[in-house]
Amino acid sequence: MNRLPLIVAAFVTCLMMTTVYASTEEDSFSAVEAKVRALVPNATTIAISETPIEGVLQVQINSDIVYVTDDGKYLVQGQIMEMDTRTNITDQAKSGIRLSLLTDLKREEQISFEPEKADYDLLVFTDIDCGYCRKLHNQMEGYNEQGIAIHYMAFPRAGIGSKSYDKFVSVWCADDQRGAMTLAKNGTDPEPQKCPNPIADQYELGRDVGVTGTPALLTSDGTLIPGYMPPEQLRQRLDSLEASAE
Repeated sequence: MNRLPLIVAAFVTCLMMTTVYASTEEDSFSAVEAKVRALVPNATTIAISETPIEGVLQVQINSDIVYVTDDGKYLVQGQIMEMDTRTNITDQAKSGIRLSLLTDLKREEQISFEPEKADYDLLVFTDIDCGYCRKLHNQMEGYNEQGIAIHYMAFPRAGIGSKSYDKFVSVWCADDQRGAMTLAKNGTDPEPQKCPNPIADQYELGRDVGVTGTPALLTSDGTLIPGYMPPEQLRQRLDSLEASAE
């Protein structure tokens, strides 16, 4: 018996089913995107992808993540956690977004405090007048002893043009940026100065990566650690994150 016609028929049927599925999926994505765009007409980026949950799509809106049912009926804000592995699927997605936003960062535009040999490099979005930011800075020697390098980025919480913003500009424009930062963190207003600086750009970048308060710590894989942690506790947290990624 010649089985070729049966094999061809089966292949064609499979191809038709795949085409129908792909078309249906594409239609679903388009419908969801249309509804999301109607809600957020000024969004510059809307990217839709599947999640491990059937019928639920992940939607990236600029640098944020939400979830929408594939019929476009319900939108959910929150996090998805895989219970067995304790993997935070939402934070994984956000980490990827953060990394993409940080690709063009220049080390020379950061004010760095680092040990001779660093096991971890952290971007720290900081505010000159933030109490816990000052507490972190006053323990800089402890972080360096733990093998943690701190690379400061500006995030004046009161916004561009505020007194905290002006202080950060003055610190940046100082001949000794590290010394000026330490004086400012100890409550001494830096000598007012003006010069070309990245402070406004860093503030906007902080907002894009999801910084809402200071200090905000970003690891090299894009994980955001909000808030102050003592040196030893931070080292333990970083070791734990590294182990879970292996």
